[in-house]
This record gives sequence, structure tokens and C-alpha cells, in this order.
Amino acid sequence: MPDHTISSTPIAPPNDASKTQLVQWAIGRISAQDLDSLRNFWTADTTVHFPTGTCHGHAEIAAYFEQVFAALADFTLEIVSVAESEHDVLVHWHLTGQHVGTFMGIAGTGRRIDLEGFDHFVVENGHVVTNTVRYDQMEFARQIQLLPADGSIADRAVKAAFNAATRVRHLARRRQGR
Repeated sequence: MPDHTISSTPIAPPNDASKTQLVQWAIGRISAQDLDSLRNFWTADTTVHFPTGTCHGHAEIAAYFEQVFAALADFTLEIVSVAESEHDVLVHWHLTGQHVGTFMGIAGTGRRIDLEGFDHFVVENGHVVTNTVRYDQMEFARQIQLLPADGSIADRAVKAAFNAATRVRHLARRRQGR
């Protein structure tokens, strides 16, 4: 079971661990907001592809997570399932927290966040080479009320306005001969 305790002393990744165990350790350190320990797992060459942008190297990755931790009080990241094949480790995770600070330019709303997502880690020689993170950004936007709830009156109005604008653009292109 991963150690989720917050520590002021960096905790090294486990020795002689499988790639799955290394990723489980890393998820535990992320949940504990222990970026100092994670710097032992990321390298200057690690690349992480987040839905909101790409970070290169441990400094950029740590800065991204600092923003996440500042924006989400009670941040918790738990593993739902893991699969490993050679250098690849796929993780299905569950994230919870409260949106209290600015994240990607969106001021804190005080809303609870409850999301599931996936990470695809490529691990070689005990370090992350690449990590691709995916979660439903529309669901996040709905949970913080940036977007209206699916099927609500406001949602139907937004979709109707979008569809009307699409029809107008389509007609304009047809008239221009495109």
C-alpha cells in the first residue's frame, strides 16, 4: 500500500520495485503533495502531457503540481486500477478536492471536484520518461459551474446558440462558394 503521509524529508522511490510499484509510490507522493520526493522520479528529460499543456523536466512538472495543490484544497488522488506492460504503466485514478484557488486562469469557486482520469506512464531505469494525463475537462468545467449542467435549461440554450451559429457559418461558406 502506498505511503500517503506528508514528509519534510524526501522519500526515495523504492529500490528494486516493479514499474507498477514505482507508479503507485508516485501517486502516493502526489496525493501527499510531496514534490521533493517526486523529483527523484522525474528527471530533467521527463515530459508530462496534461490536458492543459505539456511540461518538460522536473522543475516545470513540480510547478504545475504546485498550482494544482494551491487550487484544490483537500486534494486526494487515489488509484482505481493499474496495468503494466513492459515500460508502460496505465493508471485509472480518482481525484477529489475543493476548487479554492486559481487553476488555468479560473478563480476558485469553492465547488467540490470529483473526477476520474487516466495516466499513461512510460518508465525506464526507475524514472518517468513520459506521462500522458487525461481527464474529462468538460466534467471539471461543469463541476466548477464554468459550464452548465448537462441537459439543464442553460445547457440546452448554449447548445442551441452554438448550433444556430454553426448553421449561419455553414450558410455563409456556401454563399462564398467554399
